[in-house]
Amino acid sequence: MNVLVVSEGKHEQAGALETLLRRLGGDQATFALDRVSSNSIHAFHGKGGGYFKRALRWLLEAEKRGLDALVLLIDQDGQNDRSEQIRDAQDSSLSQLPRAMGVAIRTFDAWMLADEKALSEVLGCVVARQAEPETIRDPKRVCAGLLTNGQNQMAQREMYVRIAHRLDVVVLVSRCPSGFRPFAERVRRVFGHEPCVAE
Repeated sequence: MNVLVVSEGKHEQAGALETLLRRLGGDQATFALDRVSSNSIHAFHGKGGGYFKRALRWLLEAEKRGLDALVLLIDQDGQNDRSEQIRDAQDSSLSQLPRAMGVAIRTFDAWMLADEKALSEVLGCVVARQAEPETIRDPKRVCAGLLTNGQNQMAQREMYVRIAHRLDVVVLVSRCPSGFRPFAERVRRVFGHEPCVAE
């Protein structure tokens, strides 16, 4: 299965998102990466908000490239209407192409804070359970602080890749119910798997 994966930041693009997709059932997939803000893609014309129209345009782009599915992930960044726009794009009948669209609350970085066991293993020190990830105002800064205080030094993007390899997906589903849970369910459907169930 050839999948177009569209996301925003360098941390997603550096391998952490791809790792999560493989762990959600895409271990046999081939991924082509692109950025939501790519200048070569112009928003779809018609009614709806900017992210809704951009998501539809990426859906058509994946179809045009002859790919089998689209995965699109953006950050909420405190703008609550983004979730509604992406949900509407997910449900759009404009294309029959399988897709998994999602919004990370507040940002993708929050997902890296869900599993303190994975954080401890990656950073080489005991990391306490963090606040509910989706409520953290600036999760990227929190991740940077944990990295600075950790025993194992690496680039933050590498930290995210290592966490994505180790984290417990069920814990992530449970601790990020507004963003990760619906995204994970859509991803697993695209790859023909049952949804993850939080215990």
